[in-house]
Amino acid sequence: MLTLEEALQYALDHYPSVRAALEQVNAAAANVSVAKSASLPRFDSVWQTNRATANNIFGQLLPQSVIPSLSGPVLPAASGQSVWGSAAGGLLSWEPVDFGLRNAMVREAEAGVARARADEGSTRLGVQNAVGVAFLSVVSAQQTVAAAAADVQRREILARAAHTLVDNQLRPGAEASRADAELAAARTRAIQAQQSVMVAQTTLGQVLAIVDRPVAVNTSRLLDAAPPNAPAAVPVPQHPLVQSEQAAVDVARARETVLAKTDRPRLYLQSSVSARGSGANPDGVFDGGADGLGLERANWAAAAQVVFPNLFDFASLRARRTAAGALTRAEGARYDEAVLTVTSQQRTAEALVDAARAIAQNTPIQLAAAQQSEAQARARYDAGLAAIVEVAEAQNLVASAEYQDRAARVDVWRALLARAVAQGSLASLIELLRASGGQ
Repeated sequence: MLTLEEALQYALDHYPSVRAALEQVNAAAANVSVAKSASLPRFDSVWQTNRATANNIFGQLLPQSVIPSLSGPVLPAASGQSVWGSAAGGLLSWEPVDFGLRNAMVREAEAGVARARADEGSTRLGVQNAVGVAFLSVVSAQQTVAAAAADVQRREILARAAHTLVDNQLRPGAEASRADAELAAARTRAIQAQQSVMVAQTTLGQVLAIVDRPVAVNTSRLLDAAPPNAPAAVPVPQHPLVQSEQAAVDVARARETVLAKTDRPRLYLQSSVSARGSGANPDGVFDGGADGLGLERANWAAAAQVVFPNLFDFASLRARRTAAGALTRAEGARYDEAVLTVTSQQRTAEALVDAARAIAQNTPIQLAAAQQSEAQARARYDAGLAAIVEVAEAQNLVASAEYQDRAARVDVWRALLARAVAQGSLASLIELLRASGGQ
């Protein structure tokens, strides 16, 4: 059997969407490492062995990736004979200056981590809210079953009394029929209450990711007394929904910064070492055998290279910056909406808590009065001074008052759950559970 606090923690440990949110945080953190790795030098290496002809020709050939390049003089005549060729080399490249582009990309990735963590908090809050609502629905359904069972018991006692009086010809037969009808209706309500418990337990099992067995709840001391007052409200900016929208704004701004630095020149420091071998000679003689498989000539080079952006990308880049600015303003508007939503939810939740507490204080008075009225009506009926209709109506009042009294105590916890969700953290609710002994 799970207490409410245990159910809330179990859902955080096992529900799939929480695990997915955690992995999103891990992925975002890995993206930060990827962005930071752009500052490291790059070393590319290659090894090649080929068998090819050596028919070079004069003339220009624009850069492309289909026709392989040739080196060496133009031979007097073309030949179909092939020779071995080999090459090996490495290129070390480092970008010491990028005018802030890589730092902007790192900040964008870090903003993505902050957003993923805020989304994780929002996911956790949503899962806990669903579990709390489902748990209290089970508790409420069980309280309805208890009230329905008590109602059935009262109706059975009345029905037996009515049949005894009718059998002794002290009351008309219609009164026994009325008592039987009231008893049957009470039993129907009891069956429906049992059905509600099964449905509520199934829903609770779903949000707890437990599908192989029914979930039993432990309500020990949860409804014994009204919970104490809750701690002070959490400021709106600390609510996960608001934090998520703020993180979205930060991501959009970081993306704008990246675009603002995209059209800057980029400086590279490069060095290269390479070696080649060939079975072809400048005089047109082709060596046979394994000649050309070895590396015969080596070279090295060092250079500083500045790469300028494409001059014709300005129109596309300007459009991308305009779009990024619009997205930033849109996220800002969503942030304002989130603040309004959370503020409204907190005010509504406070009203719900106040009303639930007031109702919970009033329902015992209502129940006591209804029980006294039912006792008086039953006494009048036993003395022959009242018809069974009066007793049935009094029992209806008792059944309604008992249900409302039981439901009112659950509704206080529902209101406290709604307030905790509106505050963005269930820590205050868990403190109340521990203080009331109804963990």
